[in-house]
Amino acid sequence: MKVTVNKKELSDALTIAAGASSVRTALPVLASIKITAGESGVTLTGCDGEMWAQATCAAQVEDEGSVCVQQKLLTDIAAQLPDGEVAISLEGTQVFLRIGASEWKLMAFPADEFPPVPDINASGTLTLKFGQLVKGLTSVMYAVSDDTSRPVLTGVLFTYDGEVLTLVATDTHRMAVHKVMQEGIGSQVTAIVPEKALRIIRSLSLGMDDEITIGLEENRLIVDIGNAKMVSQLLVGQYPNWERVVPSEYTRVWTMDRDELSVNIKRAMILARDSANRIRFSGQGEKIVISARSEDKGEAKEEVAMVSKNGDVDIAFNGRYVIDALNALEGEGVRAEMTESSRPAILRPTDSEDTFCVVMPMAMG
Repeated sequence: MKVTVNKKELSDALTIAAGASSVRTALPVLASIKITAGESGVTLTGCDGEMWAQATCAAQVEDEGSVCVQQKLLTDIAAQLPDGEVAISLEGTQVFLRIGASEWKLMAFPADEFPPVPDINASGTLTLKFGQLVKGLTSVMYAVSDDTSRPVLTGVLFTYDGEVLTLVATDTHRMAVHKVMQEGIGSQVTAIVPEKALRIIRSLSLGMDDEITIGLEENRLIVDIGNAKMVSQLLVGQYPNWERVVPSEYTRVWTMDRDELSVNIKRAMILARDSANRIRFSGQGEKIVISARSEDKGEAKEEVAMVSKNGDVDIAFNGRYVIDALNALEGEGVRAEMTESSRPAILRPTDSEDTFCVVMPMAMG
């Protein structure tokens, strides 16, 4: 195998392929990237045993062939190489990368041990603008759980009923929901997609107005945009009945400037980190007093102006959860809908009902 490829195009393809590579595995081949030189150029493929991601870039191919190299090492090298044309060649049991006066010699692994990308015959599809999907994923992915003891919570629930596409993520402490109101974008679907797969999809080189099609079969998902492809196992299990978590009514409303609220919470978080990120919010007339304390370091107090509707209430939240939600919400204003200090609150943009976050309260402390 001997090819020459542009460094930037190589790095872009590697970003996609590396997204599916395994970080911790007893099988070296699953921690590697498969490099294939053929008529269409150079194709890079990553796999963790349940997910495959590959990307193809144009290249000058002198000799076709395939080889595997360690993903982490290849990624680190590619990030530091200067711009230009990179020569990649397999010489015996080693792979050489050369650009200018730089030369890297890497150990090679047999390509025939790499798991092949499975063929998928999608029984259902969803087609929408890439920008719509990216907006939806950004609106919910911060709430995905990292608790592997509950695998279904480590992904995002997709449901489409023919009229509304709903994305839901929760780690049981907060829950993010985003809805796309659009008829005729595909089949009726219920699927739990791993966060890792969604990160790959979000990194694809598509314009916001380009369309993307997600194909689904019984237990797998596929996205194929021509020069990049991703196949992933879906998460299996019963997703919690998220609609039961959403408060059906509220009696108190705070309406605030989103950026002002975020800046003030971030300052209070300097001390709140010592008390499980607990931030206390006290509605007092037309302002909110934000406070945090540390047993060893002291106390912090900030004030934020608000428009209040029956808003004199004290409630505590994990400040990091609130900041995550504010970062994901769009628009200048944010509205908090509450009933009392022991019940969950809803955060949503003031100008949209399609995106919101349910945050569980903490003990006042």
